Amino acid sequence: MGKVIEITDENFEVEVTQSAVPVLLDFLGDHCGPCKMLKPVLIALAEEMGDTIKVGTVDVADNERLTNAFKIEVVPTIIVMKNGKVAQRLIGLQSKRQLQAALEA
Repeated sequence: MGKVIEITDENFEVEVTQSAVPVLLDFLGDHCGPCKMLKPVLIALAEEMGDTIKVGTVDVADNERLTNAFKIEVVPTIIVMKNGKVAQRLIGLQSKRQLQAALEA
C-alpha cells in the first residue's frame, strides 16, 4: 500500500468502518500550516507500515458530516480507528514516532 488516501463522507464506511487494519485519519484544513507540515510524516508512515495500516486524510471543509460526527474543533486532529471504533485521538502536529505509538497501542 504505502499511500495516503482521501477519506470522504461517501467512502468512510468502506475505507474506515469496514477496514481489516487500523486506520489513521488526519482531519485537516487547506489553510492550516501544521496540517501541511504533517503531510510528509503521514506519507512516510504509510510507506513504512505498508499494508498493516491505512492512512487517510479528511478535509474538514468538504466533509461536514464526518467533521461533525467526530466533533472536530481543531485541525489537525488525528483519530486512530480500530475495528470501526475510535482507539486514539491526538490534537495538533505529531511526530512519526507519536503516530506509530498511537497505532500500536
